[in-house]
Amino acid sequence: MAHPIGAPAASPALLNSLPDAAALQQARIDLAACFRMAARHGLQEGICNHFSAVVPGRPDLFLVNPYRLAFSEITASSLLVCDFHGNVVEGDGQPEATAFFIHARLHAAKPRARVAFHTHMPYATALSMLEGEPLAWAGQTALRFYGRLAVDENYQGLALDEREGDRIAGSLGEADVVFMKNHGVMVLGETIAEAWDDLYYLERAAQAQVLAMSTGRKLLRVSDEIARRVAAQEAAGRRDSARLHLNSVRRILTREEPAFLA
Repeated sequence: MAHPIGAPAASPALLNSLPDAAALQQARIDLAACFRMAARHGLQEGICNHFSAVVPGRPDLFLVNPYRLAFSEITASSLLVCDFHGNVVEGDGQPEATAFFIHARLHAAKPRARVAFHTHMPYATALSMLEGEPLAWAGQTALRFYGRLAVDENYQGLALDEREGDRIAGSLGEADVVFMKNHGVMVLGETIAEAWDDLYYLERAAQAQVLAMSTGRKLLRVSDEIARRVAAQEAAGRRDSARLHLNSVRRILTREEPAFLA
């Protein structure tokens, strides 16, 4: 169930001090591409779930999807610019309430988390509903997340005030991925490309684990030593690989679904 947040009047001072138009437009295009490709992969849930990114050059503002559009409907121009106090600075509509109360508080509390993707994508969410560790170190795709996960064990219901966002932010530590028990996942990144790359591979890792577990046979886990080695190997090339991954997403969508650019 989703709840729209109110739309306070935008601040003229903020409107007049938005960053370089080209940088903001590129962020809009990149984020819209992630929404569209996430929809293709079945990572969305109705008109709920949210992606956000801090506006380039303005650490006090962030882009987020409006509460009314499915991921497959998002365009670059439909994304909202909001401040951390609930004001819609630019755009038509309002963010969904849980989007604001989670994302604004995360961006405010964790400056390194310039991008935050929250989904209830099916396989990762299924693992969040199980007792114990959500992701097992048994598959190569999963190993990219070794040492980068946190688990929020204390589900408190819908995030309809700042306390829930603050609590989730407090559970992060230095993690890039949070399994929110009984809820879903949050992926954080310094760039839109890195957040997208991790979101995509997190669901692939979760899917492989769920399929393996469905056989009823015991998972064949790797040692911590090997897990650390693979994680380090992945980390060395992750930023460049993520950039190339997002480039491919934009090319595919530009060819097959160019409306996202509008």
